[in-house]
Amino acid sequence: MPKGSPELTAARKEEIISACEQLYKNMSFKDITLKEIGNVTSFTRTSIYNYFQTKEEIFLALYTREYDRWNEDLQGILNENAKLSKKQLSEMIASSIAKREQLLKLLSMNNYDMESNSRPELLVSFKVAYGESLRNIQKILKKFCPDMNEADIKSFIYVFFPFMFGIYPYTTVTDKQREAMNKANVDFTYQTIFEITNNCILRLL
Repeated sequence: MPKGSPELTAARKEEIISACEQLYKNMSFKDITLKEIGNVTSFTRTSIYNYFQTKEEIFLALYTREYDRWNEDLQGILNENAKLSKKQLSEMIASSIAKREQLLKLLSMNNYDMESNSRPELLVSFKVAYGESLRNIQKILKKFCPDMNEADIKSFIYVFFPFMFGIYPYTTVTDKQREAMNKANVDFTYQTIFEITNNCILRLL
């Protein structure tokens, strides 16, 4: 780890993660390299190794940050509302997810490779953020859906969180993919992130 204050180290890490985030908006995971990330930071590519050992570690840190951001929204739903109907609750959770397109895109990737090529301490940090989202959803359901028992809540969790892995590929398609679907005569109704998520949550509630 380079010499410097904890604040400087944290700022450098955030700069690297933000650079990766910007590149990921227009590039695929396989096309993004440490060199590409270094080109859009204020320091050299070799300096990145002082903070992250692999590209996967940077993506895992971005993943963690996305879960942290979603957790802030979930905590807002929990703390800023006294009572919500199931329809209102579903719309709020769906809206919070619609804001996290980057998280959904990361979810659609091969998480096994990302996690296996990251150091244990970074993987733990990621799992902390992920675990917090599980707990936030559980708290939200307990507060706003008092008719749901522990088994109902567990069932919701084990259906909804795996469902999230498929939201991005089902809602974000290229012209090439649309054309292929048309030529294959696949009758498919395209939905927005909010629509597909809201429909799922309403059925689970």
